[in-house]
Amino acid sequence: MAKTSKAWMREHVTDPFVKRANAEGYRSRAAYKLQQIAERDKLLKHGMTVVDLGAAPGGWSQVVAKAVGPTGRVIAVDVLEMAQVPGVTVIHGDFEDAKTLEAVERALEGRPVDLVISDMAPNLSGIAAVDQARAAALAELALEFALNHLKPHGNFLVKTFQGAGYDELVATLRGSFVQLVTRKPEASRSRSSEVYLLGRKVREKPG
Repeated sequence: MAKTSKAWMREHVTDPFVKRANAEGYRSRAAYKLQQIAERDKLLKHGMTVVDLGAAPGGWSQVVAKAVGPTGRVIAVDVLEMAQVPGVTVIHGDFEDAKTLEAVERALEGRPVDLVISDMAPNLSGIAAVDQARAAALAELALEFALNHLKPHGNFLVKTFQGAGYDELVATLRGSFVQLVTRKPEASRSRSSEVYLLGRKVREKPG
């Protein structure tokens, strides 16, 4: 095992959020990122309809399903296989694909979407400029989905990375939502350039 792999594994097994996730039955430490943002910004409520993009392995979906309860609806979408989560409709497919979008529409059963969340990240190449561009493209795709599916004044939470394309994404979000805030939850590793952008109250389309 390479030194970098050993260092990552050592950090992973000693990470307090990894230990906590294992103890509390969450599939990933990322669950606490959403939990911390949701608590601070009062994002999740009983009965909400939420779409989780790039949901695998399902940590965010677990948090959402618990918060929205049996009267809510959670739809998780990922190109990767994902084991079922109680109270969650899992759709396996690329959300850029028309068939996947059709499956999401069927699962919604006409319900307007209160919140779209995306914790997607690209497969990393190790080339910072390439990885940043891929991350920005994923965030833009998630935003396009949100703008097409959110109910009036619905909210959008997306992970992105500071770097090339970040300022452009922020500008687009500012124009699309009444309020935009940046969040770096405690569970996000300090050395990571990841940040979460929260668009509150999508602006109604003119006309």
